[in-house]
Amino acid sequence: MQIVSTTDAPQAIGPYSQAIITDGWLYTSGQIPLSAAGDKVQGDIAAQTEQVFNNLEAIITSCGASLARVVKVTVFMTDLAEFGDMNTVFARRFGAHRPARSTVQVVALPTGARVEIEAVVRLQA
Repeated sequence: MQIVSTTDAPQAIGPYSQAIITDGWLYTSGQIPLSAAGDKVQGDIAAQTEQVFNNLEAIITSCGASLARVVKVTVFMTDLAEFGDMNTVFARRFGAHRPARSTVQVVALPTGARVEIEAVVRLQA
């Protein structure tokens, strides 16, 4: 296994890695709306989802892939009433690509975030 770390995304806030590569697959840790400097992004669910995608994209591109290689994502939200606004950002960021997805409502997320997303990416064709 290879640990992935990029300064273009926030550093892990606990004893885990931003992502792991194994057997041609990239598994990201859940990304929350923190800037690469570690500052919490304020704003509505759309603004927070944009930052989460910025973080995911930074990690994925640091491994030579793109969002088009994402196979599966899991979205954690604290309020599914905000699903539509999150989904609008999700659809725009993925474009025509449609990975498999699960969306789960949770009681709370780290740093008071409203959304967290993790991804599984196929690095090799």
